[in-house]
Amino acid sequence: MMNSIEKSARTVDLAVEDALKTLKVTRDDVDVEVLDAGSKGFIGLGAKPARVVVTVRYNPENIAEAFIKEMGVAMGIIVDVETSLSEKQLDITLTGQNMGILIGKRGQTLDAIQYLVSLAVNKGVAPYLNVVVDSENYRSRRREILEQLAVNLAKKVKSTKRPVTLEPMNTFERRIIHSALQGDKQVTTHSEGTDPFRNIVIAPKRAYYNNKKSVSASADS
Repeated sequence: MMNSIEKSARTVDLAVEDALKTLKVTRDDVDVEVLDAGSKGFIGLGAKPARVVVTVRYNPENIAEAFIKEMGVAMGIIVDVETSLSEKQLDITLTGQNMGILIGKRGQTLDAIQYLVSLAVNKGVAPYLNVVVDSENYRSRRREILEQLAVNLAKKVKSTKRPVTLEPMNTFERRIIHSALQGDKQVTTHSEGTDPFRNIVIAPKRAYYNNKKSVSASADS
């Protein structure tokens, strides 16, 4: 997406208008720098064109929406984009037909879209803005599934006293597992491997079971 362009015309207004058409934005979306106001000359002689540089103002919501809609067109899908911007995060909700295509298996396509949108939004800009892309409430439903999985596997670890290794997950999903079990006194979690094959291990918390053995031994003596 073009962010800045230089144009020349008979007047400043005409040069700005030409730039807006090229950038496909409105006057409220840009800053204008007049390089040369131009001159009419005398009876048309010595006339100089006006020269301006028009720059699109940074607007993460507009950048994200334009990026996603262009991507949708390339995929043959009409996507409606709703955005919500806070100080550190941009939440994006996608709606329309055939959203399953944009979600993909286990949300892999949705994660890829989120990654690409994040690159577009944060290109050359600081501070970093966290981007979350969702569709059909997938993130919330996936969170519930993973939290229940974490609880069930933790029960298995407590029963067998053996660690369990989960299948590879992305950062978002690993964070859910860690968070779901962080208050559990009997198990601990850690990640192993490198992305995209990084996974979580749920293991018995040795200090807890060692303490239980110590208490049991004291009671027997």
